[in-house]
Amino acid sequence: MAIDAGAKGKRYPAFSYEVGSEKIREYARAIGEESPLCDDREAARAAGLRDVMAPPMFAVVYSAGAMAPAILDPEVGINFALMVHGGQEFVWGEPVCAGDTIETVAECKDIYEKDGKGFYVFESVSTNQDGQEVVRGTWTNIVRGV
Repeated sequence: MAIDAGAKGKRYPAFSYEVGSEKIREYARAIGEESPLCDDREAARAAGLRDVMAPPMFAVVYSAGAMAPAILDPEVGINFALMVHGGQEFVWGEPVCAGDTIETVAECKDIYEKDGKGFYVFESVSTNQDGQEVVRGTWTNIVRGV
């Protein structure tokens, strides 16, 4: 069974996420992050940040609203019963802080077959309210037995 690469290059609507200080604190506690920059507003400001800072992998939280429509797109055609997580790569920019509004756009960058597996590669680009890029992510999903 061959895969259809017709969705390659497809871009998805932007998703906006307002970053809250309690969400940052909850996430930091959940992953065991102990930096006062993620919990203490005064410590964060003393370090030159606008407010408490989100841990880097908080990117998954504010990117989810843009990534879900891309991954779930029937035109992409991922068979979730046979899918495994292939990997995530991130290039970090400006720190994300409480009070920021992050806009993320997603694109299906590549769909290809190799060694009987389908590879579905997506890119997300997240920017803050000042237009500064906060993270660029590459998300790879692998479907076995195509």
